[in-house]
Amino acid sequence: MVKYYTLEERCKTLAEFLINNKATVRETAKKFGISKSTVHKDITEKLPNYNFALYTQAWNILQLNKSERHLRGGEATKKKYENKTSKI
Repeated sequence: MVKYYTLEERCKTLAEFLINNKATVRETAKKFGISKSTVHKDITEKLPNYNFALYTQAWNILQLNKSERHLRGGEATKKKYENKTSKI
């Protein structure tokens, strides 16, 4: 678990990771050992108060992930059933 000195520092670190890795909220939460709700709230509600330019970039990644989530879900389901049929 990563420790932070300020809320501002945590928000910026989460956003930078999200942007640099084009990560999802879940991936970011797992990396930093915090909940996905905390990641989402920090980026969407708190970050604009500290660094609006960084918030804009992070928001664009969040929107991209949102538009692609149905594809990721389909891939997960496909892998699940492929694993079930290969064990039989």
